[in-house]
Amino acid sequence: MTADTAPATLDPADAPDDALTPAAHSADRAAPARRPIQDLPDELVSQIAAGEVVERPASVVRELVDNALDAGATSITVRLLAGGVRLITVEDDGCGIPREELPIALRRHATSKIRNLHDLESVATMGFRGEALAAIASVSEMSVLSRPAQQESAYLLDARSGELRPAARNPGTTMEVKELFFSTPARRKFLKTDATELAHCVEAVRRHALTRPAVGFAIWHEGKLVEQWRATLPPRSDEDQHDEAAWQQLEQRAMDKRLADVLGPDFLEQSIVVNYQAGHVQVRGRAGLPDAARSRADQQFCYVNGRFVRDKVLTHAARAAYEDVLHGHRQPVYALYISLDPMRVDVNVHPTKIEVRFRDSREVHQAVLHGVENALAAPRAQQLLDAAAATPTPTAAAAGQPTALPGQAYAPAPQAQTAMRFEAPPRVNGLQALQQTAALWGQAGGTAAADNALAGNTATSTPTSIDATPWQVQEASPRWNPQPAAGAMAAGAPLVPTLPPESADNPWPLGRAVAQIHGVYILAENAQGMVIVDMHAAHERIVYERLKSQLDDGDASSAIASQPLLIPATFSATPEEVATAEDHSETLAQLGLEVVPFSPKTLAVRATPTTLAQGNPVELARSVLAELAQHDASTVVQRARNEILGTMACHGAVRANRQLTIDEMNALLRDMEHTERSDQCNHGRPTWRQLSMKELDALFLRGR
Repeated sequence: MTADTAPATLDPADAPDDALTPAAHSADRAAPARRPIQDLPDELVSQIAAGEVVERPASVVRELVDNALDAGATSITVRLLAGGVRLITVEDDGCGIPREELPIALRRHATSKIRNLHDLESVATMGFRGEALAAIASVSEMSVLSRPAQQESAYLLDARSGELRPAARNPGTTMEVKELFFSTPARRKFLKTDATELAHCVEAVRRHALTRPAVGFAIWHEGKLVEQWRATLPPRSDEDQHDEAAWQQLEQRAMDKRLADVLGPDFLEQSIVVNYQAGHVQVRGRAGLPDAARSRADQQFCYVNGRFVRDKVLTHAARAAYEDVLHGHRQPVYALYISLDPMRVDVNVHPTKIEVRFRDSREVHQAVLHGVENALAAPRAQQLLDAAAATPTPTAAAAGQPTALPGQAYAPAPQAQTAMRFEAPPRVNGLQALQQTAALWGQAGGTAAADNALAGNTATSTPTSIDATPWQVQEASPRWNPQPAAGAMAAGAPLVPTLPPESADNPWPLGRAVAQIHGVYILAENAQGMVIVDMHAAHERIVYERLKSQLDDGDASSAIASQPLLIPATFSATPEEVATAEDHSETLAQLGLEVVPFSPKTLAVRATPTTLAQGNPVELARSVLAELAQHDASTVVQRARNEILGTMACHGAVRANRQLTIDEMNALLRDMEHTERSDQCNHGRPTWRQLSMKELDALFLRGR
């Protein structure tokens, strides 16, 4: 081979990737030269901190409003441009920053909130780290204009240049942030549209407004007022210092007004007050009614010592309180304010301070759980009486009744209507129609036929004024008088309990039963109008609460009273059902059930709960075994027990198409008025609905 034809040496740098040898690949993958450990520049450190603290414009708004609240401001104004990307201005009337402290305020970890470890462990202010202003200044063009009340003039500090010069301003502070993320363009690309960023800024201020009724807030965007919430709580006077009860009532009214302003008046109307104290924890606020639940969890606000937080302990406790009354995957609405010793909560666990850690999380969990549960447990039927008491009674003229003559006392003529007859009416002639009309609306001093009809007389009657006529009135139809149903209602209630009559001392909020519709709904009449009750859902809740009370009233080993069956009910069972019955025999006994193997593929039900003796034992046993299969013996605690009791109550409640007497319907209504959580069934469905006279009049266009 000649020199001209000899292969040339290939430089690895000039060779293509696929031509490099394995040795060359190994050389490329070699670790770079080690860099020495050294301190980072202050600007880079601040920008790293800004990555944790400043996520978007709303983060800046939150930090600046925190500082304004810590300064004792009573009025805060937020001005934005381009959703806060181009400009964020926060003005307050707080204590201000003295001239000599302005340059220090922009240094990292410079703060007036804490001095030592004890202060850090008992933080009572919104901010405490002293790194927010330095972090914001590192990614924006920021300036601070402030004046304390005792200082003659204000001073303006430019964070970029450090220039400090006099300026004009009333006492307070103005923080101005321009061109957010101008020094880090990559982060600015991740921001959303101006409308989205504006919504996040408004939400940040709204969270502060919900817990500070003594502070007024205003939000401006592009020179237009977006939101404004005026202060609803005046400063505490010397008289209020001595009357703590009056001050708490004033605080409650002010908080209710702020909640209505921020979340809308519907939230106030569809929520109930929560006020609960347990040990070191106090829970106050409002919990939304189950009917006000939403598809999203966008109206759930929890505050710990005035700080908005997202904590799994609080969220789980609130959700557990709604477990028995919420339908499906609906999300409850609430605004809860938890107060406890700052030493018992650590707020220094998250860069944005939105998460906390409790020293005794179980204590806080139980306080929130029981506080919301107790508020939801009270039946809302009593509110109907309060509404009736607040509603003025219509005058006689407004009700369409004749007015009294001068000097005469008005006594309305008694009008009594017999029960409605649902059977097909017989064929009648014109005279009979007139007589039946007189019988339907009997007046004082009316005809004998009317008196007989009102008295329930079913004998044949003749008209008094036309005895000579050849026509004879046929025998009147008997009054509608429903007979008791064949069996008693379930849940151990008497068939027709003796009820005290309705009176001023013993009102009936849900009114008196009038009729049953298609064997499903009960129609009742009360002072406000008409009440419609789902009898199965209502009775299911009553049975469920009775079963729970029967277990709770005894000790931990108490069991629901059971009743042996004269003839055991057998049914074909799957291997899983047989194994569950054998493994959970003690749990079944505690629930009042005795289910034993009858053969390798058959189970026998020998006893059922006394309150469900009239239910289907086989269907009940199958449902309970299915629940127990999902919860082993070690986890059948209160939640599993309640689920099982709910299943039992569902099968033991009165069924649709069951004909009830008027007395049975009234007994059910009275039980609802005194049963906890009777406004919803075990599955969260409503048990009754109220239609006011105003709503009924609107349906028929009355008064238009």
